[in-house]
Amino acid sequence: MKILHKMFSLQWLFTTLLVIAGAGICVRLGIWQLDRLEQRRAFNAQVASMRASEPLDLNTTLPEEIDTMEWRAVTVTGEYDFANQMALRNQYNDGMYGFHLITPLLFDGGAVLVNRGWIPAESDSQPADWRVYDEPGVVTVAGQIRLGQGKPAFGGVADALPADGKPLWVWNNLDVRMISSQMPYPILDVFIQPNAGEDTEPPIPYQPVIELTEGPHFGYALQWFAFAAILFLGYPFYLRKQDMTR
Repeated sequence: MKILHKMFSLQWLFTTLLVIAGAGICVRLGIWQLDRLEQRRAFNAQVASMRASEPLDLNTTLPEEIDTMEWRAVTVTGEYDFANQMALRNQYNDGMYGFHLITPLLFDGGAVLVNRGWIPAESDSQPADWRVYDEPGVVTVAGQIRLGQGKPAFGGVADALPADGKPLWVWNNLDVRMISSQMPYPILDVFIQPNAGEDTEPPIPYQPVIELTEGPHFGYALQWFAFAAILFLGYPFYLRKQDMTR
Protein backbone atom coordinates (compact mmCIF):
# COMPACT_ATOMS: atom_id res chain seq x y z
CA MET A 1 0.00 0.00 0.00
CA LYS A 2 2.87 2.34 0.76
CA ILE A 3 4.31 1.93 -2.75
CA LEU A 4 0.87 2.34 -4.29
CA HIS A 5 0.32 5.53 -2.32
CA LYS A 6 3.71 6.83 -3.43
CA MET A 7 3.02 6.01 -7.08
CA PHE A 8 0.00 8.30 -7.07
CA SER A 9 1.48 11.04 -4.92
CA LEU A 10 1.92 14.47 -6.48
CA GLN A 11 5.67 13.89 -6.74
CA TRP A 12 5.38 10.70 -8.80
CA LEU A 13 1.95 10.99 -10.43
CA PHE A 14 3.19 12.19 -13.82
CA THR A 15 5.88 9.49 -13.97
CA THR A 16 3.33 6.86 -12.96
CA LEU A 17 0.97 7.94 -15.73
CA LEU A 18 3.82 7.75 -18.25
CA VAL A 19 4.70 4.24 -17.08
CA ILE A 20 1.06 3.11 -17.30
CA ALA A 21 0.71 4.63 -20.78
CA GLY A 22 3.98 3.08 -21.93
CA ALA A 23 3.02 -0.34 -20.62
CA GLY A 24 -0.40 -0.05 -22.24
CA ILE A 25 1.18 0.81 -25.58
CA CYS A 26 3.51 -2.18 -25.28
CA VAL A 27 0.57 -4.50 -24.57
CA ARG A 28 -1.35 -3.09 -27.54
CA LEU A 29 1.63 -3.58 -29.83
CA GLY A 30 1.97 -7.15 -28.60
CA ILE A 31 -1.69 -7.82 -29.41
CA TRP A 32 -1.19 -6.20 -32.82
CA GLN A 33 1.67 -8.58 -33.54
CA LEU A 34 -0.52 -11.54 -32.56
CA ASP A 35 -3.18 -10.23 -34.95
CA ARG A 36 -0.53 -10.03 -37.67
CA LEU A 37 0.43 -13.62 -36.87
CA GLU A 38 -3.16 -14.79 -37.34
CA GLN A 39 -3.37 -12.90 -40.64
CA ARG A 40 -0.14 -14.54 -41.79
CA ARG A 41 -1.43 -17.99 -40.83
CA ALA A 42 -4.67 -17.35 -42.73
CA PHE A 43 -2.67 -16.19 -45.76
CA ASN A 44 -0.45 -19.28 -45.61
CA ALA A 45 -3.50 -21.53 -45.38
CA GLN A 46 -5.10 -19.78 -48.37
CA VAL A 47 -1.99 -20.14 -50.51
CA ALA A 48 -1.44 -23.77 -49.53
CA SER A 49 -5.08 -24.66 -50.17
CA MET A 50 -5.19 -22.98 -53.58
CA ARG A 51 -1.88 -24.44 -54.68
CA ALA A 52 -3.16 -27.91 -53.79
CA SER A 53 -6.27 -27.41 -55.93
CA GLU A 54 -6.58 -28.53 -59.53
CA PRO A 55 -5.81 -25.80 -62.09
CA LEU A 56 -8.92 -23.87 -63.05
CA ASP A 57 -9.74 -23.70 -66.76
CA LEU A 58 -11.75 -20.53 -67.34
CA ASN A 59 -12.88 -21.79 -70.74
CA THR A 60 -14.83 -24.61 -69.10
CA THR A 61 -15.51 -23.33 -65.58
CA LEU A 62 -16.18 -19.77 -64.49
CA PRO A 63 -17.06 -19.84 -60.76
CA GLU A 64 -18.93 -16.89 -59.26
CA GLU A 65 -16.66 -17.00 -56.20
CA ILE A 66 -13.46 -16.66 -58.22
CA ASP A 67 -12.41 -13.72 -56.04
CA THR A 68 -11.95 -16.21 -53.16
CA MET A 69 -9.47 -18.27 -55.18
CA GLU A 70 -6.38 -16.09 -55.11
CA TRP A 71 -3.17 -18.06 -55.78
CA ARG A 72 -5.00 -20.92 -57.52
CA ALA A 73 -3.46 -22.09 -60.78
CA VAL A 74 -5.49 -21.04 -63.80
CA THR A 75 -5.46 -21.39 -67.57
CA VAL A 76 -7.45 -19.57 -70.22
CA THR A 77 -7.39 -19.45 -74.01
CA GLY A 78 -8.49 -16.38 -75.92
CA GLU A 79 -7.31 -13.28 -77.73
CA TYR A 80 -5.76 -10.13 -76.30
CA ASP A 81 -7.53 -6.79 -76.70
CA PHE A 82 -4.56 -4.50 -77.29
CA ALA A 83 -6.75 -1.45 -77.89
CA ASN A 84 -7.71 -1.41 -74.21
CA GLN A 85 -4.44 -2.40 -72.57
CA MET A 86 -2.78 -0.21 -69.96
CA ALA A 87 0.45 -0.02 -67.97
CA LEU A 88 1.38 -0.17 -64.30
CA ARG A 89 4.15 2.31 -63.47
CA ASN A 90 7.11 2.04 -61.08
CA GLN A 91 8.08 -1.54 -61.91
CA TYR A 92 11.66 -2.81 -62.03
CA ASN A 93 13.45 -5.71 -63.68
CA ASP A 94 17.10 -6.29 -62.79
CA GLY A 95 17.29 -2.71 -61.56
CA MET A 96 15.84 -1.23 -64.75
CA TYR A 97 12.80 1.03 -64.47
CA GLY A 98 9.74 0.24 -66.53
CA PHE A 99 6.11 -0.79 -66.49
CA HIS A 100 3.98 -3.89 -66.23
CA LEU A 101 1.80 -4.32 -69.30
CA ILE A 102 -1.81 -5.08 -68.37
CA THR A 103 -3.86 -6.45 -71.26
CA PRO A 104 -7.47 -7.71 -71.31
CA LEU A 105 -7.88 -11.25 -72.64
CA LEU A 106 -11.20 -12.00 -74.33
CA PHE A 107 -12.42 -15.58 -74.14
CA ASP A 108 -15.69 -17.44 -74.58
CA GLY A 109 -17.64 -16.44 -71.52
CA GLY A 110 -15.93 -13.23 -70.50
CA ALA A 111 -12.77 -11.18 -70.21
CA VAL A 112 -9.95 -11.03 -67.70
CA LEU A 113 -6.95 -8.76 -67.19
CA VAL A 114 -3.54 -10.34 -67.64
CA ASN A 115 -0.35 -8.87 -66.20
CA ARG A 116 1.80 -9.80 -69.18
CA GLY A 117 4.99 -8.62 -67.47
CA TRP A 118 7.70 -6.00 -67.47
CA ILE A 119 8.46 -3.66 -70.36
CA PRO A 120 11.10 -0.91 -70.38
CA ALA A 121 10.11 2.74 -70.07
CA GLU A 122 10.77 4.24 -73.48
CA SER A 123 9.89 7.61 -75.03
CA ASP A 124 6.65 8.93 -73.51
CA SER A 125 5.34 5.43 -72.86
CA GLN A 126 2.09 6.02 -74.68
CA PRO A 127 -0.28 3.18 -75.66
CA ALA A 128 1.03 3.33 -79.22
CA ASP A 129 4.53 2.53 -77.92
CA TRP A 130 3.28 -0.71 -76.35
CA ARG A 131 1.97 -2.16 -79.61
CA VAL A 132 5.43 -3.54 -80.41
CA TYR A 133 4.68 -6.13 -77.71
CA ASP A 134 1.46 -7.36 -79.32
CA GLU A 135 0.87 -11.10 -79.42
CA PRO A 136 -1.90 -11.38 -82.02
CA GLY A 137 -4.06 -14.41 -82.49
CA VAL A 138 -5.28 -17.05 -80.08
CA VAL A 139 -3.07 -17.53 -77.02
CA THR A 140 -3.21 -19.73 -73.94
CA VAL A 141 -2.20 -18.14 -70.66
CA ALA A 142 -1.22 -20.23 -67.64
CA GLY A 143 -0.63 -18.56 -64.30
CA GLN A 144 -2.22 -17.78 -60.96
CA ILE A 145 -5.37 -15.95 -59.95
CA ARG A 146 -4.61 -12.67 -58.22
CA LEU A 147 -6.81 -10.07 -56.57
CA GLY A 148 -6.76 -6.42 -57.49
CA GLN A 149 -4.40 -4.18 -55.60
CA GLY A 150 -5.63 -0.75 -54.56
CA LYS A 151 -3.61 1.99 -52.93
CA PRO A 152 -1.57 0.67 -49.96
CA ALA A 153 -2.63 1.78 -46.49
CA PHE A 154 0.74 3.50 -46.08
CA GLY A 155 2.47 5.26 -48.93
CA GLY A 156 1.62 4.85 -52.57
CA VAL A 157 -0.41 7.11 -54.81
CA ALA A 158 -4.13 6.72 -55.42
CA ASP A 159 -5.46 6.57 -58.97
CA ALA A 160 -8.19 8.88 -60.21
CA LEU A 161 -10.09 8.49 -63.46
CA PRO A 162 -9.93 11.56 -65.74
CA ALA A 163 -12.83 13.96 -65.29
CA ASP A 164 -13.38 14.11 -69.05
CA GLY A 165 -14.31 10.44 -69.11
CA LYS A 166 -11.28 9.35 -71.11
CA PRO A 167 -9.53 6.12 -70.11
CA LEU A 168 -6.54 6.19 -67.77
CA TRP A 169 -3.71 4.41 -69.56
CA VAL A 170 -0.97 4.43 -66.91
CA TRP A 171 -1.90 3.33 -63.40
CA ASN A 172 -0.21 3.41 -60.00
CA ASN A 173 -2.13 0.40 -58.69
CA LEU A 174 -3.60 -2.64 -60.39
CA ASP A 175 -7.04 -1.86 -59.01
CA VAL A 176 -9.22 -4.25 -61.01
CA ARG A 177 -12.53 -2.85 -59.78
CA MET A 178 -11.58 0.70 -60.70
CA ILE A 179 -10.15 -0.39 -64.04
CA SER A 180 -13.40 -2.22 -64.81
CA SER A 181 -15.27 1.09 -64.69
CA GLN A 182 -13.45 2.33 -67.79
CA MET A 183 -13.65 -0.90 -69.78
CA PRO A 184 -16.16 -1.17 -72.66
CA TYR A 185 -17.19 -4.65 -71.47
CA PRO A 186 -17.39 -6.53 -68.15
CA ILE A 187 -14.20 -8.10 -66.79
CA LEU A 188 -13.60 -10.54 -63.95
CA ASP A 189 -12.84 -9.13 -60.50
CA VAL A 190 -9.40 -10.74 -60.59
CA PHE A 191 -6.37 -10.68 -62.85
CA ILE A 192 -4.02 -13.41 -64.01
CA GLN A 193 -0.34 -13.42 -63.09
CA PRO A 194 1.28 -15.60 -65.80
CA ASN A 195 3.90 -18.12 -64.80
CA ALA A 196 7.46 -16.88 -65.04
CA GLY A 197 9.41 -18.47 -67.86
CA GLU A 198 12.75 -18.15 -69.55
CA ASP A 199 11.70 -15.07 -71.48
CA THR A 200 14.40 -12.46 -71.87
CA GLU A 201 12.47 -10.23 -74.27
CA PRO A 202 9.72 -7.93 -72.98
CA PRO A 203 7.12 -8.34 -71.78
CA ILE A 204 8.86 -10.42 -69.11
CA PRO A 205 6.40 -12.19 -66.78
CA TYR A 206 7.20 -12.82 -63.15
CA GLN A 207 5.79 -14.56 -60.10
CA PRO A 208 6.23 -13.07 -56.62
CA VAL A 209 8.27 -15.24 -54.27
CA ILE A 210 6.14 -16.39 -51.33
CA GLU A 211 7.60 -17.87 -48.16
CA LEU A 212 4.98 -19.82 -46.23
CA THR A 213 6.39 -19.00 -42.81
CA GLU A 214 4.85 -17.38 -39.76
CA GLY A 215 7.48 -14.67 -39.78
CA PRO A 216 8.78 -12.92 -36.65
CA HIS A 217 5.39 -11.83 -35.31
CA PHE A 218 5.22 -14.22 -32.33
CA GLY A 219 8.72 -13.26 -31.20
CA TYR A 220 7.90 -9.57 -31.55
CA ALA A 221 4.71 -10.07 -29.50
CA LEU A 222 6.70 -11.69 -26.69
CA GLN A 223 9.14 -8.79 -26.74
CA TRP A 224 6.38 -6.20 -26.40
CA PHE A 225 4.71 -8.13 -23.57
CA ALA A 226 8.11 -8.43 -21.87
CA PHE A 227 8.61 -4.66 -22.13
CA ALA A 228 5.17 -4.15 -20.55
CA ALA A 229 6.04 -6.54 -17.71
CA ILE A 230 9.33 -4.73 -17.10
CA LEU A 231 7.50 -1.43 -16.79
CA PHE A 232 4.73 -2.82 -14.55
CA LEU A 233 7.09 -4.71 -12.24
CA GLY A 234 10.20 -2.62 -12.51
CA TYR A 235 8.61 0.72 -11.67
CA PRO A 236 7.39 -0.26 -8.16
CA PHE A 237 10.78 -1.88 -7.53
CA TYR A 238 12.47 1.36 -8.55
CA LEU A 239 10.31 3.38 -6.16
CA ARG A 240 11.03 0.94 -3.32
CA LYS A 241 14.74 1.26 -4.02
CA GLN A 242 14.42 5.04 -3.86
CA ASP A 243 13.05 4.71 -0.31
CA MET A 244 15.89 2.38 0.69
CA THR A 245 18.59 4.79 -0.48
CA ARG A 246 17.29 7.67 1.57
